[in-house]
Amino acid sequence: MTTTRLAALAGEDPPLHELAERLLSVAESGLPAMYLADRDTFVFTRAAREPAGRPPSHGADPAWRLENRGTSLRYSAITALGARLLPEARQRAVLGGHTAEEFTGLLVQQLPGTTNLGDAALVAWAAAETGHPKLADALDRVAALDTGDGPRYTVEAAWVLSALAAARATADVEPRLAAARDRLLRSRAAGSPLFPHATAPGLVPRYRAHVSCFADQVYPLQALARLHASGRDAEALAAADACAARICDLQGDAGQWWWHYDARTGAVIEGYPVYSVHQHAMAPTALFDLTDAGGADHGAAVRRGLAWMAGPPELAGTGRSEPMILDEDGVTWRKVHRGDPAKAVRAARGLATRPLPGARLGVLDRVYRPTAVDRECRPYEFGWMLYAWLAPQRTGGAQDPEPRAAAEPPAVPGPPTVPEPRTAVEPRTAAEPEARG
Repeated sequence: MTTTRLAALAGEDPPLHELAERLLSVAESGLPAMYLADRDTFVFTRAAREPAGRPPSHGADPAWRLENRGTSLRYSAITALGARLLPEARQRAVLGGHTAEEFTGLLVQQLPGTTNLGDAALVAWAAAETGHPKLADALDRVAALDTGDGPRYTVEAAWVLSALAAARATADVEPRLAAARDRLLRSRAAGSPLFPHATAPGLVPRYRAHVSCFADQVYPLQALARLHASGRDAEALAAADACAARICDLQGDAGQWWWHYDARTGAVIEGYPVYSVHQHAMAPTALFDLTDAGGADHGAAVRRGLAWMAGPPELAGTGRSEPMILDEDGVTWRKVHRGDPAKAVRAARGLATRPLPGARLGVLDRVYRPTAVDRECRPYEFGWMLYAWLAPQRTGGAQDPEPRAAAEPPAVPGPPTVPEPRTAVEPRTAAEPEARG
């Protein structure tokens, strides 16, 4: 019998099940406000516009309001991937009157004008998952943008692999699938379970080439797991398992998924910011797909991460009680961060760890405490949330009859102190576009 991941959570942890249901309700109520009906697309972000010098006062204060900014093809595609799991009437409510398949067709029509490989790959992935008849057109655009042997950003390379794995049952993609798979597996430094920010030298300055982010881990491990699920590939599954085991081992004491890693050593460089989407959506999405493919079960780590959303310890004791979830406004605030100018902590630690892996520069933790909140919300956060919790829960994958159990992390302690990453802590440097999805 198949059940959803959300339903499974009800038996594992009823209070967290209530939290997940609450977040899903926020997602469904918030997404329509992020949809631009005149352009049939989603915005890039919905952010609080605040009076100068005044923080927002939640709820009734008319002095601040939410406003939409920009548009995003990739965020629209991720939203389609999640919304397809809703009943049809609720798909239409979220997607401007369209079903997920119809909306994906509108995205496919935009592909001739995009030059971004990641955007095209996500649209192709959505076309494969919704069974859209224009899947071939989407795959052709991905192929046209993915030519040559040059480096790719790891996140985008992973999305290419996920799209091709999703399409392989209905389209002839095997040669391209094999090439995309090998590109990801070759990208790792010898002996490291983590993935770099780019698949090969040339895209990232040498001084920060060792720095990768959380997205650089979860999307490759998800893609490799989905590849194995679509057709046996023990090497791909082993790589996904190793990556997942490492990021789970590094998870913060209050369930934080840390942001920047040393791809050479597998250590944390800089933990902050902690992004809401990592806690409630991206980590669950990737780790659930891994378990479904026959990999290790990291359900305890997923639950620890989700629990962070209910009350980040970083904000405790700061003199203000600021929630990350705003039910009435249909948003979850994007992240908790240090508030350092020009992301100085990340830049300093990225530079320091290039010659000295594990360098900490501990004084920065005392000067820049992670107590700032980024008051914006992006539609892909809700798209991945729907994908993570509404997808059917499967077991066994293509190879293993049952998921292998991972070591159970300790229970979330929830002290009011600001936690720090538990490993050789020190960050990646600037220039990582935080909107890689």
